[in-house]
Amino acid sequence: MRKTTPRKSTPRRKSTKKSAFLRRTGVYLFGLLLTLVIAAAGYHYRTGLAYYLGFKSHKVSKLRKEVTEQEKRLVDIRNYQLLNKYEGNAVGLDVSQYQETIDWSQVRVAENTFPLSFVFIRATLGKDKTDLQFNRNWFGSKRNKILRGAYHYYRPNENSIEQANNFIRTVKLEVGDLPPVLDIEKLPEEQSIDSLKKGLRRWLDKVEAHYGVKPIIYSGEKYYNTFLREEFAGYTFWIANYNFYVEEISQDWTIWQFTESASVKGIGCDVDLNIYNGSPEMLQELRIR
Repeated sequence: MRKTTPRKSTPRRKSTKKSAFLRRTGVYLFGLLLTLVIAAAGYHYRTGLAYYLGFKSHKVSKLRKEVTEQEKRLVDIRNYQLLNKYEGNAVGLDVSQYQETIDWSQVRVAENTFPLSFVFIRATLGKDKTDLQFNRNWFGSKRNKILRGAYHYYRPNENSIEQANNFIRTVKLEVGDLPPVLDIEKLPEEQSIDSLKKGLRRWLDKVEAHYGVKPIIYSGEKYYNTFLREEFAGYTFWIANYNFYVEEISQDWTIWQFTESASVKGIGCDVDLNIYNGSPEMLQELRIR
């Protein structure tokens, strides 16, 4: 009798049921996590969302070309949320010729809700330039009874004393106005950082000697931390930080510029908005006496 060789059994395929289950579970968990994140963000910004979706009846600002409707909507929500959080603080704006012709008789509140207490107005740039809307804004804000201040845009590659003289020629500060402001944002192209700091110091000293009050320094947070924080520690700082996730005013900042895309009636485009690190009553202590 012939001995037959038993056939090898065909190996069974591993069941795909388990891997399919794991995939479905992973997708479900990811979806759940995403939903929770969105829900948490919605809850965190619930005040701003309620305002934007339910109560904001009109907008007066023109969107910048590079800002989409969706981005602008998120900015509006953040603006409202922060302003609501710091409702007891003084809120102000800063303007220049980029806001074109402002109807100062209508400039009362930001985002249709929050009273405006102060304004900083660009006066001069470099050694020989004047903001085209300075006089109109300077006297218009005064007539509208908004506490006003003037700032100079510093050009690192131009003579600091000539820049100080340009500001002094242009701006006639009065008792009750805010101190002069030095706006420094750019790095020099033709000099060292040490030379830049010497130039800034010369501008500050010259302007302080003329007006009898210590100027305020404006800059971005990174510039401030890297070049200004230690060397100019005795000055009042006005810091720009538009980071969407920053919601607290640093103790080092007297004024926080938290957005460049706010809406203010009477101004036909987006405008910078600032929160003072104190109440409107405390802001009065900054005024020239």
